[in-house]
Amino acid sequence: MRKKILLLSLALPLLLTACGEPADTHPDKPVTQRRAAFNTILKAFEPMGMMLRDKRYDADAFLQSAEKLEAAKEGPWRHFTADSNYPPTKATDKVWSEAAQFETERQGFLAATGKLLEAARSKDEAKVRPAYEAVHDACRSCHKTFKK
Repeated sequence: MRKKILLLSLALPLLLTACGEPADTHPDKPVTQRRAAFNTILKAFEPMGMMLRDKRYDADAFLQSAEKLEAAKEGPWRHFTADSNYPPTKATDKVWSEAAQFETERQGFLAATGKLLEAARSKDEAKVRPAYEAVHDACRSCHKTFKK
């Protein structure tokens, strides 16, 4: 069941694109690039959550995902350029009007992912769970203000 939900959540952006979402017409396609970078983050992060939710913790697999997340964590941020606030963005205007707060949220996410990797290296599930939740909370906090 969870696999079906995951597949559906990954396919949904493609389906929405087919339903007439505006194309990214910017020459450098920063919106498309940051979406792809966030998708890479999601693909690394979600398997960890599934492992923890399903109580099927595999320390080695979790560490591999944490390493992928660490490698991907910087990907989206360089694509939030001043000229990238146009459809089909899901970013709110606050990304640019509240840039200092956006940077604070970004730094929180980066720090949390570093701590998650550290916890994953310990291979101790008791350390991993709160570190995973901290990354999840950092994502949620930023999305609350800065994502449509």
